[in-house]
Amino acid sequence: MRIQKSQRNGNTGLKGNRALSTHERLLWRENEELTASPNREILEQLYVKHVMSPLLGPKHVDVGIRVHVTKEFLKSVEKNVTFYRPAWRVDSSQVDVNRDSVLILSDHSIFPNRNLKDEPCITVEIKPKCGFLPISRFIAEENAVKKTVVRFRMHQALKLLNQEISEYSKYNPLDFFSGSREGIQKAIEALYATPQNNFRVFLNGSIVFGSLGGGADSTTALVGEAFEDTLKNVIRADNGQRTASFIQLVAETIYASGALDQLLEVQKLDTHDIEGAIHAYYNITSQPCMVCRELSKGKLSCRYTSLQSIPLDERLKIVKEYLIAATAKDCSLMISFRPQEDGRLPSHNTVYLGSTDQVFEY
Repeated sequence: MRIQKSQRNGNTGLKGNRALSTHERLLWRENEELTASPNREILEQLYVKHVMSPLLGPKHVDVGIRVHVTKEFLKSVEKNVTFYRPAWRVDSSQVDVNRDSVLILSDHSIFPNRNLKDEPCITVEIKPKCGFLPISRFIAEENAVKKTVVRFRMHQALKLLNQEISEYSKYNPLDFFSGSREGIQKAIEALYATPQNNFRVFLNGSIVFGSLGGGADSTTALVGEAFEDTLKNVIRADNGQRTASFIQLVAETIYASGALDQLLEVQKLDTHDIEGAIHAYYNITSQPCMVCRELSKGKLSCRYTSLQSIPLDERLKIVKEYLIAATAKDCSLMISFRPQEDGRLPSHNTVYLGSTDQVFEY
């Protein structure tokens, strides 16, 4: 059950009774169902259905089912979940009890149509983040670091400065999206070593690695031993070898599935970077550009003039694709596995794990 949050400062993100502003309706005008949405809740689901699902592939996206709820129900949820949320999240946001519906999604921590008694199911959840370095000509010289240091690493530096984490993550999204077995393997190993809130594992629907909240900064020897033991009914390997085999299984599956190619393609719809897209945004909304106001005339004329003169349709395309890319940069990837039993015909894709001589459905 996916429930909307609101900020503690009183901002719920709602725009009166309208789901979209005038400019937003202009932006999404090609989709009548989207622009006719009566409220924000329905709009969000239709955005996934009509915009993200076709781009990422319907088999990779769960649109969900919307159901109505009461204020009393949402208050009871808030009361029950507060204990399980990290303190910093509790301080910043709460369940939005003024919503009238929630989204029901399939539980992707268990294998579809599986019998709990028959076979174990292990699921990994990864937040891959932005997988490319921008090359936009609109990036200012003083921000050139963006072209050489991936966005995730810069956020890590900021989180460390703000004491939200105690150490840098070893994970680099460029490895994950590299398209090579070795790069993906390196990325999974790094996520396992420093999971933070970017890597979790479930066994038969229950979390066994990572946390439901902010996540551990790094994996201790004790946590590693417990996880190794957890894998004994899934990975047929000697003690001390199971975790390495599991990481190999995840890496091989991601490589074989090709799902990341599609995800990266959607992320790369952001061709102008925020430093270019912001000018198109101000043009569409007919507001004075706050960025241009702060730039010298020399910098302004040589870099941004081209964005001032393009047709409205092109400006709308820049902003729309920037927003779609932002969604793709912030998604979660979940993969469920179950060992393929002898004699049973696979009902899903399969992957072979050479180190243990096992076949897994995923």
